[in-house]
Amino acid sequence: MTSEIANVGIIGLGQIGMVHLENYLTLPNVKIIAIADRDAQKIETIAKKYNIPFWTTDFRALLDKKEVQAVSVCLHNNLHMPVTVAALKAGKHVLCEKPIAGSYCDGAKMIEVARQEKKQLSIQISDLFSRESKAALSAIENGWLGTPYLAHSSGFRRRGRPYVDGYGTPNFVQKSSASGGALFDVGIYHIANVLYLLGNPAPLRISGRTFQRTAMDEKRRAVSNFDVEELAVGLINLEKDIAFSLIESWAMHLDALEGSYITGTDGGVRLRPFGLFRSLDDMDIDATANLDGFDYRIHNVRENGDAYDGPRQHFIAASQGRVPLIPTAEIALNTMLISEGIYLSQKLGREVTAAEVIEKSVSTSLEV
Repeated sequence: MTSEIANVGIIGLGQIGMVHLENYLTLPNVKIIAIADRDAQKIETIAKKYNIPFWTTDFRALLDKKEVQAVSVCLHNNLHMPVTVAALKAGKHVLCEKPIAGSYCDGAKMIEVARQEKKQLSIQISDLFSRESKAALSAIENGWLGTPYLAHSSGFRRRGRPYVDGYGTPNFVQKSSASGGALFDVGIYHIANVLYLLGNPAPLRISGRTFQRTAMDEKRRAVSNFDVEELAVGLINLEKDIAFSLIESWAMHLDALEGSYITGTDGGVRLRPFGLFRSLDDMDIDATANLDGFDYRIHNVRENGDAYDGPRQHFIAASQGRVPLIPTAEIALNTMLISEGIYLSQKLGREVTAAEVIEKSVSTSLEV
């Protein structure tokens, strides 16, 4: 393991920013040396509590500090692009919160600038680092599925809409700050995880519907200006002749949904609860796996197992050259393409092509 210290800055110290901060503090080769947030009193209090030497209400002042090597961008969706681009142009590696941005074209710009500046851009997609996802990837890479042809992703909340159901702020349910609802908030994790396991095939055609039908507290609806979807469904044709369906719920009258899965010519895998499925002649086999033992060997037999313990661990390990960077930005961009495609399909009342979505994508970036 390299002894190099990674000097990290964090932009945005809300709930998610604090998760980044406290997680970085557990890593042996990381120092948090600068933080930025618009709330002056809060940022000073946090800096003193965690002994962080530099704090500011102007993120540009943080980016001006040459000793900051990498930054976490933990802001609302429509601020991701402008702040990430500024950080990349300031010579920093960037770990940006999901989704990649508020629109496909903004996400594409982030990737373009990262390539131009030769800096690493990673998107925080925690599901990729779960034991289930790592086990599924191992099975797929070892040929368990044969040729994949059908995939499904799902996320379920019975009644878990931000703010109107009792937690979070109105920013999560307003297009002006978040651009989308359930798809952008939690769908990113499940859609991106399936794309990752499939090798990130490109979406070709997309059909979908979005809904906001479940009753909510009317006072909170009015105060929040709730104008995003609480439920989304989609059917996507991916390259390599793969059919991909999805359903993502913030609120619906049901007890549960089945988890994400991928099936192929030779076998199938379900993520949660984890399961492997094959048929041998007339015998159908449903298998579980010892994920505790699998996780133990990853860390004690394989090299750099800790580099895949989570998005921040991986980001730091990749920036230090210990492991190649998982292309989370490109995966997140295809996830955005699917999400925007569902919105466009809802608007036009028909299936849309990926080319149409890209052509019609407009920036939702806020000024900073």
